[in-house]
Amino acid sequence: MMGAERKSMAMNEEERRLTAYHEGGHAIVAMNVKMAEPVHKATIVPRGQALGMVMQLPEGDRYSMKYQQMVDRIAIMAGGRVAEELIFGKENITSGASSDIQQASKLARRMVTQWGFSDVLGTVAYGENEQEVFLGHSVARSQNVSEDTARIIDSEVKRLVTEGWDEARQILTDKAADLETLAQALLEYETLSGQEIRDLLEKGLVPNRDESNFPNVGPSVSVPITPVTDAAPAEVQTVH
Repeated sequence: MMGAERKSMAMNEEERRLTAYHEGGHAIVAMNVKMAEPVHKATIVPRGQALGMVMQLPEGDRYSMKYQQMVDRIAIMAGGRVAEELIFGKENITSGASSDIQQASKLARRMVTQWGFSDVLGTVAYGENEQEVFLGHSVARSQNVSEDTARIIDSEVKRLVTEGWDEARQILTDKAADLETLAQALLEYETLSGQEIRDLLEKGLVPNRDESNFPNVGPSVSVPITPVTDAAPAEVQTVH
């Protein structure tokens, strides 16, 4: 889904470390929230526009999302940025989480304006302020919410995103040892399957890189959660 490996792209050691902890943060949060899809793979190998990513796969077909799944997804998106801050300090946070922040904000906004997940706003659908365009020229502007309501929407969106960031920070603080173990493994092996990650964290088993046992040979169908863009010095979205 993300394209071939960018073998010509050489990251320096600092960028590799940032990417490893960033992706490790996503994975650790995903494995410790209440309702999340199983982690399928984590990698710090650049592909396409991504410097690294964590991928999750659903266990079956899904046609809707529960509230808990949504807030957990916001926390997972926050995991990369929070891990950078905890390990390297606020002054060394990169721009790699831009896609994560955009996606978390977009999901939170849909939760409060379309799906009625705000006690303050109630179960009411609020449309966006839109402009109708004809042949490239604006001919009408539709104001669907008042300025007061727009401020409340913004406040509720910020609340949901902030709660997700706080949840990610609590998990990564409690699971600091797991984050360190996973990041070091990513630096050494670059790509880990979900089973390898679970074996490493739960049983202390290091990955077997015997070619016949390596589970990541060949293409895999997966849902990336947070790829890192080139705009970031080290990694990010987070995809979805």
